[in-house]
Amino acid sequence: MRDFVILTDSSCDLSADMAAELELEVLPLSFHIGEQEYHNYLDGRELGFLEFFEKLRGGETGTTSAINVGAFEAKMREILSQGKDILCLSFSSGLSTTHQSAAIAADDLRPEFPEAKIYVVDSLCASMGQGLFVWLCAGLKKAGKTIDEILAYAEEAKYHVCHWFTVDDLNHLKRGGRISATTALFGTMLSIKPVMHMDNEGHLIPVSKARGRRASLMTLVDEMERLSINPAQQTIFISHGDCYDDAKLVADEITRRFGTPSENIHINYVGPVIGSHTGCGVVALFFLGTER
Repeated sequence: MRDFVILTDSSCDLSADMAAELELEVLPLSFHIGEQEYHNYLDGRELGFLEFFEKLRGGETGTTSAINVGAFEAKMREILSQGKDILCLSFSSGLSTTHQSAAIAADDLRPEFPEAKIYVVDSLCASMGQGLFVWLCAGLKKAGKTIDEILAYAEEAKYHVCHWFTVDDLNHLKRGGRISATTALFGTMLSIKPVMHMDNEGHLIPVSKARGRRASLMTLVDEMERLSINPAQQTIFISHGDCYDDAKLVADEITRRFGTPSENIHINYVGPVIGSHTGCGVVALFFLGTER
């Protein structure tokens, strides 16, 4: 049986250590701050995560670019030339053309490597929701599951990876066209914090509003209580836009409410690709649920 590689992209927001432990191949998306372009490596080698959010706080804005077909072709050819198959788990097609680039690259390479399996899965996930999805699939690989078994699991499981998040600064959502300027103005005046999630098409959808920061963070845990499957036994991921204390507050509430061991809750930065659109102060909670 041929060996295979799990390939993903840096919008998964896993730590570099976790990606290495899972033996993942990770292609970086890119982003611009001012005139400077950076690649979003998981180790922040070109621009550190703290420095990125400091730039946002200083008034600079970030724009992002998807991974192009050529970058996927080069990495896929490198893997295929080693006699290995590929399971590519990509950033949501609802937010980026990265998935489309991966699918085109796979189609282009199949005639060149007819004996190879090249599977491309639209994760419909983002940030550490994508990270959790990849982590689950990589765990099955380590357990000895075949590429076809993991593909079947992935296509079903992606509809159960719940993404719930809130932002502290409404102006980034306004710039991204997610809310109107009027909504941003009055929401800021009244300390209204939107609670959003990812739908089954991989789009960001506003769901509700909370009055004040703590209430919005507790709403994330309320949604987990409503939807999660065996929360005490799950591995939970939380990402944050340079507001670790708020992410830790959510983690502590999960442990208090459900008994989830703290070592089963992983907290990491939102990377610059997602962070360019959410701004500082975003907190996102990811878990497996009965539905999204």
